[in-house]
Amino acid sequence: MIGKLVASLIEDGSTLQMGIGAIPEAVLGALGSHRHLGVHTEMFTDALIPLIKSGAIDNSKKIVLPGVSVSEFVTGTRRTYTHLHKNPLISLLDIGFVNNPITIAQNPKVIAINSAVEIDLTGQVCADSVGFKVISGVGGQMDFMRGAALSKGGKPIIAMTSRTKSGRSKIVAGLARGAGVVTTRAHVHYVVTEFGIADLYGKTLGERAKALAGIAHPEDREDLLNCLRTLRLQ
Repeated sequence: MIGKLVASLIEDGSTLQMGIGAIPEAVLGALGSHRHLGVHTEMFTDALIPLIKSGAIDNSKKIVLPGVSVSEFVTGTRRTYTHLHKNPLISLLDIGFVNNPITIAQNPKVIAINSAVEIDLTGQVCADSVGFKVISGVGGQMDFMRGAALSKGGKPIIAMTSRTKSGRSKIVAGLARGAGVVTTRAHVHYVVTEFGIADLYGKTLGERAKALAGIAHPEDREDLLNCLRTLRLQ
């Protein structure tokens, strides 16, 4: 469902950035009918190969290295490495070039799809820690979210399940004590869960909170809405 919802935001001719995992794979799996997609990403994965072979990805609309899929590094199966070997249509380049928001923004309709550990009702995104415990690096999330926002027709997207595997809401009144803010609320545009899409761009803090509560798990919505008065967002 998250894959289908994110795919509904992606237009033909878009330039894609996404990582690894079930959500990016679900998004790519829903793009089979799209055309003239491009790739400018930090990580190249198995899920891109079917779209390249079907012609959905042809990089024809890109400004930066048109006709070529651009990435920094590759992770995948032997099939992927075999496809990339001596392939002139795939280029692995330095992080200082690939992740530069100015470079990213030159491409049209950049779609940056990233995830989060949790997001608070104002739109602050924690993606690298659970409280004080650091579980991941920041990676290219800030670079691509900013680059997508600056791209003509671009869309920065945070895509995540509404709850953790243990059943805790990932949309929270406030980030956990010690949690790091990877993407600020000023940079967040779209947030997608299996329950819908929240467009936060240009919204007041109260409007953001209501939109995010609306895509939380149904059992968590009432508690989140009750927090609006406490946080003085209503």
